[in-house]
Amino acid sequence: MQLTSTAFAEGGTIPKEYSGDGADRSPPLRWSGAPAGTKSFALIADDPDAPRGTWVKLPSGAIQGKNDFGNIGYGGPAPPRGRPHRYYFKLYALDTTLNLPEGASKQQVEAAMKGHILAEGQLMGKYGR
Repeated sequence: MQLTSTAFAEGGTIPKEYSGDGADRSPPLRWSGAPAGTKSFALIADDPDAPRGTWVKLPSGAIQGKNDFGNIGYGGPAPPRGRPHRYYFKLYALDTTLNLPEGASKQQVEAAMKGHILAEGQLMGKYGR
């Protein structure tokens, strides 16, 4: 499965408007190549360069998880000054619809997805101050 954005290319810089320094909007994402049998998608955004840094979106865009800022939904890049951080947007095609409440944590989503992932795609962007 391929995950892309019109806002930035793989390995490119995430524009300020999609960060905590700008409008803090979720970047536009598109995907293709979902396998037959896909019933839903889950999207997890991670910042592996920070001790915390996760945003979770569950099936059909209807349910959003809690980010590591303690809020529901997208919380854009807001790294400390210094070296840019890497942000991985990971999309999972699932053979089921997850039965999780809004505000589910990354750990809850990953546990619920176990054994149901048909395919995955990834897009990495960088952001620094």
